[in-house]
Amino acid sequence: MAEQLNDREGSGLADKLMQYLPARFRPGAAVVPVVRLSGVIGAVTPLRPGMTLAGVARVLERAFSYRNAKAVALLINSPGGSPVQSRQIYLRIKQLAAEKKLPVLVFVEDVAASGGYMIACAGDEIICDPSSILGSIGVVGGSFGFQEAIKRLGVERRLYTAGAHKAMLDPFLPENPDDVAKLKAIQREIHQIFIALVKESRGARLRGTEDTLFTGEYWAGESAIALGLADGIGDLRSTLRARYGEKVLTPVIAQPTGLLSGLLGRKSPGAGQLSAVESMAGLPDELISAVETRAIWAKFGF
Repeated sequence: MAEQLNDREGSGLADKLMQYLPARFRPGAAVVPVVRLSGVIGAVTPLRPGMTLAGVARVLERAFSYRNAKAVALLINSPGGSPVQSRQIYLRIKQLAAEKKLPVLVFVEDVAASGGYMIACAGDEIICDPSSILGSIGVVGGSFGFQEAIKRLGVERRLYTAGAHKAMLDPFLPENPDDVAKLKAIQREIHQIFIALVKESRGARLRGTEDTLFTGEYWAGESAIALGLADGIGDLRSTLRARYGEKVLTPVIAQPTGLLSGLLGRKSPGAGQLSAVESMAGLPDELISAVETRAIWAKFGF
């Protein structure tokens, strides 16, 4: 009897001590590292960085290198942005998943639209909330025309170029139909790249015609599932517990922060570090960037 009590006490003490071990070293529990990918993609200004491959590469590599990982979970909340950065992040996720032989589970929060949906396509499964917004498989670009405004202000536009199309789509010049045609041709080319990526990723799960899926339209969760753009309704915690057990560990992999990170990441003058004067000079750009970012989110009701 005394031996049994000692065994129980020893086991209880071991369990308590085990709680203080890093997740990767705890025996018997499945580990699914979690990476959060959120924000506008590629819209980078000095004070308002967007999501880029350079910004997320290290976090992704840490997640896929996590000891005893059973899968990697991505929490995505992005209305899109740069098609280049979106595709590069998508490719890096696919490469790491293939190298480490780990499944990727994508969980959509508010939005995975446009470039955000492109990144989501890197997952083996896309799981969303009923109110999540998914899709917007298209390309958009826009500008303003200020030529009449500067006339009223008495401003004379002086522009010097070498190359017939160097001033293409200049907002202070009248719109040129040839320039618009050129822009639309580029957009169609990028759109086809996006469409091919979605088809390759989703494959036979896609339901619906191209005229439905690839028009830039977006849908809420259940409708996205019906079209094959997502696989199911759920949340990260419940889904991972159902698949990997109640004791599944979900460490969130984030960028290093704190004093040590600041010291290690400190840049020397001339290597991208902004002075106070330069930061103040960039405030108008920051304001414009903030308005543009707000407009992108507002498009999807957020």
